[in-house]
Amino acid sequence: MVQASDFSFPSTDGAHTIHCRQWLPDGPVRRVVQLVHGVAEHIGRYDAFARFLAENGCAVAGDDHLGHGQSIGSDRELGWFGEEKGWEHLVEDEKVLRDILRERFAGAPMVLFGHSMGSFIARTYLGWHPADFDGCVLSGTGRQPAIVCQAGKFMARREISAHGSGYRSPRLQKLAFGSYLKRVENPIGANDWICRDEDVIRAYDADPLCGFTATAGLMRDMMEGLQIIGSRRHMALMKKSLPVLFAAGEEDPVGGYGKGVEKVAGAFRRAGMQDVTVKLYPGSRHEILNELDKQTVWRDILRWMESKT
Repeated sequence: MVQASDFSFPSTDGAHTIHCRQWLPDGPVRRVVQLVHGVAEHIGRYDAFARFLAENGCAVAGDDHLGHGQSIGSDRELGWFGEEKGWEHLVEDEKVLRDILRERFAGAPMVLFGHSMGSFIARTYLGWHPADFDGCVLSGTGRQPAIVCQAGKFMARREISAHGSGYRSPRLQKLAFGSYLKRVENPIGANDWICRDEDVIRAYDADPLCGFTATAGLMRDMMEGLQIIGSRRHMALMKKSLPVLFAAGEEDPVGGYGKGVEKVAGAFRRAGMQDVTVKLYPGSRHEILNELDKQTVWRDILRWMESKT
């Protein structure tokens, strides 16, 4: 039976406590999987996938980022990383969690799994701490041209200057997510781009810790993160022998409907990464872990982990 439990650690921002959840197998730990969730959600949404991995010998853990889930101090902090160095704190909090897991499960290979914004955090991590993991899965990742990131950061800073970093800007929200429904036929709600399973969408819409409007500060920080991971200098820092799996839906707007994912994978290869795999799922949208064919996705990811670690 899978054993699930919670723990916490002090954030690197010096002000918050980071909530974590872990899932342990009933038997030997074959590998450790560190989950990094996306924007406007929380680690609890990964319970089914984490239990599947734990049933197959993985110790799994993940945290609620600053401004997310149970790591917030109040509802006002939802979608807010901090006044400054928000992206740095996100990545370094993942470093703290990684070191905790390394100590708990010494000797077991470690895999970093990042979804959506979590994939951007993971890609930052791979350049800042290249020796820490034995494999990496990037789910629902994407890219933005440098000029778009620069323009987005400029707009976010204008909103911050006028209203403060905690301001929830409809303008920035529309800029970031407004086009995501354009290829969804007959959507029943604003979040149908996430996946095709209506039960998942209803649960997401009903969850007070999901789907909130991000703050201007978060948008600024995420644009900075996208600038970091898009630079050749950063990609050159990654461990060249690290196996990386890109997994995404062909109907995922974040990944440019597959084209953006292929471009990022190509950039990894040009940076010298020696083991890059791309797996695209026809018909699937953004959250492949919650899609109608999720069991297939889970098995594919597990098999990849088993073959590489």
